[in-house]
Amino acid sequence: MKLFQKNAAELSNMLQKNEVSAVDVVQSFLDRIELLEPHLKAFITHTPAMALQTASEVDSRRNNGEKLHPLAGVPVAIKDNISTQGLRTTCASHILESYIPPYDASVITALKRAGLPVLGKTNMDEFAMGSSTENSAFYPTRNPWNLDKVPGGSSGGSAVAVSAGMAPLALGSDTGGSIRQPASLCGLTGLRPTYGRVSRYGLIAFASSLDQIGPLTTTARDNALLLNLISGYDPLDSTALPGEVPDFTEDLGRGIKNLKVGVIRQNVSEGFDPEVTAAVLKAVSLLRDHGAEVDEVSLPLTDHGLSAYYLIAPSEASSNLGRYDGVRYGYNAGGDSIDEMFSTTRGRGFGPEVKRRIMIGTYALSAGYYDAYYLQAMKVRTMIRRDYDAAFKRFDILIGATTPTPAFNIGEKTDDPLQMYLSDICNITDSLAGVPSLSIPCGISSEGLPLGMQITGSYFNEALLLRVASFLEEAGESLPMRPKVKLPEGGEV
Repeated sequence: MKLFQKNAAELSNMLQKNEVSAVDVVQSFLDRIELLEPHLKAFITHTPAMALQTASEVDSRRNNGEKLHPLAGVPVAIKDNISTQGLRTTCASHILESYIPPYDASVITALKRAGLPVLGKTNMDEFAMGSSTENSAFYPTRNPWNLDKVPGGSSGGSAVAVSAGMAPLALGSDTGGSIRQPASLCGLTGLRPTYGRVSRYGLIAFASSLDQIGPLTTTARDNALLLNLISGYDPLDSTALPGEVPDFTEDLGRGIKNLKVGVIRQNVSEGFDPEVTAAVLKAVSLLRDHGAEVDEVSLPLTDHGLSAYYLIAPSEASSNLGRYDGVRYGYNAGGDSIDEMFSTTRGRGFGPEVKRRIMIGTYALSAGYYDAYYLQAMKVRTMIRRDYDAAFKRFDILIGATTPTPAFNIGEKTDDPLQMYLSDICNITDSLAGVPSLSIPCGISSEGLPLGMQITGSYFNEALLLRVASFLEEAGESLPMRPKVKLPEGGEV
């Protein structure tokens, strides 16, 4: 097995035993990127020299007997809305196409301190607004399982990088499903942590009350290892909550006997692809057969979650994106007056979906409409949290599909925004409630595409979600999956 085919835990073990050098590990992934990137377009910015330099430094420190972090030398890919000092950070938008941050996000500081080489910045939907990575200002990213399919979004580039073996680990961000949805469509384990578990300092904001950084990996153990590294209180982020962070690997392998599992009625709906529902229910049956207590649960306000989200998130986006005016940083289109400069800069700098959401949000916040739209949506959000609080009095975890269908064709939904928004219908209420949620692979469709299952827990209960995911992996129901990428010119790798 080649190094790029190994997961992060395996690579970590080999590196710590000096069976392989960090430089060799990084080079294996760089070779894989060179082979597949022209076809998949997972990255916006490549950093091979920087990655090799970090790897060389890790090797020197390890050879000198220095005790290093377990993930030292294991490379990582970074979604391009996470600030990296001295390294272009675009949010896949023309308005930030040449922006180079003067500081690192807190999660990047943690990665650098631990010695993880950064392979590059990954493609995404512009400003994380989208469900397919087709809204990137630069190019769409393609699903390695089928190059005609979308990888999901908005963290599609990060998901593709891990799925195709171009990186063993990646960071994404999740506002309304942007980690979990691409994890499902690409056959990965993707975690949206509890809001406040991971610092948002340096994450370029879409919707500040919803955005959260999280890991995309091939296995539950890899996910736990990366979560260990990026979690914790950060005084630079007022929303990062204080408190001790557990070792998320400790409970892996403990099993699921007597676990109380609620199957969300609305997320195994008759309107979903039958193969998705069947795969989720098969995994639930396995949990029951191994001692879990399973029952159905209803989250009555799920049907209103989509409407509430698409008022709250655009409203916050309207406020957050007001800073991109061509004056302080970013693209400047010029003009004969200040008003013309603002209008031309934003008109050319933002793509259609970002403009659409800014206009929705601005309208919802405008005089005379605030109470009717934004305020009502916030009331629905509070009621959704109460639904979850009630459910977690009966159940330890909640389970449902991650997405209603497997990956859809590139271009299939770009002309119908409402159909695109419905791709996130299973993910949005978890985001509004602020609870942790994990997508894991649970099968393959008849077309050979991954199917995903979503496990949701109560606040700060990520360890339990990863424990259940680990059990399903060991039971063979959630096997880490790697596609054979079929190249346009023929053959597969």
